[in-house]
Amino acid sequence: MKTLEQLSFTNNYNSLGKDFFEKIPPTPIINPRLVVGSSDTSALIGLDPSEIKRAEFTEYFSGNRIFKDSDPIATIYAGHQFGVWVPQLGDGRAILLGELETPSKSTLELQLKGSGQTPFSRMGDGRAVLRSCIREFLCSEAMHHLGIPTTRALCVIEADDAVQRETFETAAVLTRVAPTHVRFGTFELFASRNQNENLKRLADHVISKHFPNLHSKSDRYLAFFETVVELTARLIARWQAVGFAHGVLNTDNMSVIGLTLDYGPFGFLEEFKPSLICNHSDHSGRYAFHQQPNIGLWNLSCFAQSLLSLITREEAIAVLDGYEEKFVTEYFSIMGNKLGLTNQQADDSELISEILLQLQQSAADYTIFFRRLCDFDSVTDPHNWQLKGMLVDPDAFDLWASRYRTRLSNQAPTDRPKEMRRVNPKFILRNHLAQKAIEKAQEGDYSEVRKLSQILEIPYADQPEFEEYSKPAPTGSPRIVVSCSS
Repeated sequence: MKTLEQLSFTNNYNSLGKDFFEKIPPTPIINPRLVVGSSDTSALIGLDPSEIKRAEFTEYFSGNRIFKDSDPIATIYAGHQFGVWVPQLGDGRAILLGELETPSKSTLELQLKGSGQTPFSRMGDGRAVLRSCIREFLCSEAMHHLGIPTTRALCVIEADDAVQRETFETAAVLTRVAPTHVRFGTFELFASRNQNENLKRLADHVISKHFPNLHSKSDRYLAFFETVVELTARLIARWQAVGFAHGVLNTDNMSVIGLTLDYGPFGFLEEFKPSLICNHSDHSGRYAFHQQPNIGLWNLSCFAQSLLSLITREEAIAVLDGYEEKFVTEYFSIMGNKLGLTNQQADDSELISEILLQLQQSAADYTIFFRRLCDFDSVTDPHNWQLKGMLVDPDAFDLWASRYRTRLSNQAPTDRPKEMRRVNPKFILRNHLAQKAIEKAQEGDYSEVRKLSQILEIPYADQPEFEEYSKPAPTGSPRIVVSCSS
């Protein structure tokens, strides 16, 4: 493991050429101080976790001090935002420091989010606020520990700088870590400008860096598109299975390597409400929870359009036609695991859909129900009273439980409760928990952010000492509204 001074950056993305970025240093902040850091992410990039405690750590990851060999840039891209084409976007408040080689010999990009204005800031101030940085830190790390592909977060640094949103808030900088931050919208930009050589250069870069097994294929661009479609289908299936709503699935927020990218107004399902809209700014419900699979396909169609100088329209359509099957296969596989089904049978989808309908009708807590299902008594009914008590129609549950019990009897015996606890988390990032941590941090007390981060690192463990963190918000609590403002 390395010290801060031993970290050595390369700047591979810069080699693509000046059309892909603008060079810009971070803008220093006033009085940087550490809110929270991830030892796990620190080790991932090869940085000794003990370095987080050094004063120099806050200097480097606030942007107040530049690492040796780092050549900071803001990247350019475009995108469809809420279905509307925006011809130029870009890193308006994020600056890419470069890449680090990890102990596993892979490479990871480090990006400072909230590090000041760039040529792509438009009318923005280039800053992020403390609340949004805390939410992204907690959620990206929580998603990783839930087993869902995601960008990672190294730390949140608070400043004395004030920024204006709906009110004046405290500025902060988040360090985001990922193999690449290239988006669907990066490809869309060059396609819209008919810059086919740049588009090809970008595709070759992504394939060479992230899909090297495709590089020697004669149809590598088609294979690349097929891979992106599969990764996206699998990612969104995992979101649906865990109950995660992204909130802003614009094409500029979609990763070409299948990561959850750009945490803004996200939310986890608590009451099982498929029509959940977690983004206060989404007035039409375009990005409601149950819409995510379809939006994934819509965004992939836009991505396909951007690749038509490299693949044919017929090839693109054929690949897109396979998206639904990929999504459905992945989703029902995960849901089968959540029910403790060790092999797939033809009518499993009906069994899964039926219990989800009961959860919807009952507005039952999605995470709590499936965690309790781990203790389902497969012999008698009376011991399933906790599950039955969550539903408005106990008789309907009894009928379902009888089918479920029969289904379980048709597979080889296993330690089903133990196996189900490995895929049904006890802890998720509930909005009221994040809000409590944010409010304390805004008062200068970072202890709740750090505690919540530690709890979410082991979401499948019982952690009885933190039982309160597995429960819904208290009855009568005000609804927490999350918008695109950050």
